[in-house]
Amino acid sequence: MARPRTPGGRARETNLRLAAEYPGSADDLCALDHTGPFQLLAATILSAQTTDERVNMVTPELFAHYPDAPALASADPTELEDIIHSTGFFRAKARNLIGMAQGVVASFGGEVPSRREDLVTLAGVGRKTANVVRSVAFGLPGLPVDTHVTRLSQRLGLTTETDPVKIELALNKLIPERDHGAFSLRLILHGRRICIARSPRCGDCSLADFCPSAFKAASADQVVRPAKGKIAVKGQKKSVPA
Repeated sequence: MARPRTPGGRARETNLRLAAEYPGSADDLCALDHTGPFQLLAATILSAQTTDERVNMVTPELFAHYPDAPALASADPTELEDIIHSTGFFRAKARNLIGMAQGVVASFGGEVPSRREDLVTLAGVGRKTANVVRSVAFGLPGLPVDTHVTRLSQRLGLTTETDPVKIELALNKLIPERDHGAFSLRLILHGRRICIARSPRCGDCSLADFCPSAFKAASADQVVRPAKGKIAVKGQKKSVPA
């Protein structure tokens, strides 16, 4: 096969190869345990600055106490904080969860909306979280951009943009709408397992034969602000595609 030499060609080949490596729909690929849009939205809010595994340890108790938006909307903040304490930033997250649920009840009849424009009106919900919910829970176009998507889209030469919204819009033009959510999650999985921030495993990468950064990415994009006489190296954030 001829090596793809344009962003569009690399995007198409990346989409094809990663789909074979990480098969399934966006819902299949999502690491957050959930049933339905409400649970996914709450879990995604909780996932900020923590791991999927930690969130999945907390959500069974959370949803047992608050199975739907009306129940969460009337939650006692202290009791909710106790349940989600181990996810970190628990006070802010509790406020956002209650505020989100109150917004869902007041503005959307207790059902999580599917439109991005509606989702971002809810407490604790930005564009990335809205895209997670749209693509995973509703099967609609939505391409969440996190640190992994940012890193891989630049290393693969899909875009030179650094702003998450601009990266999303650039990738949207290169990937079919039906694949937006799954493509994002596959980049995230590949970023965690292979295209690691500090030490990319180019020798194990299925994209290395056409990746412009193969075998040179770590030295090209990882130097950040020095601290105490040492070179600080950007590591992998704990937060998910949410």
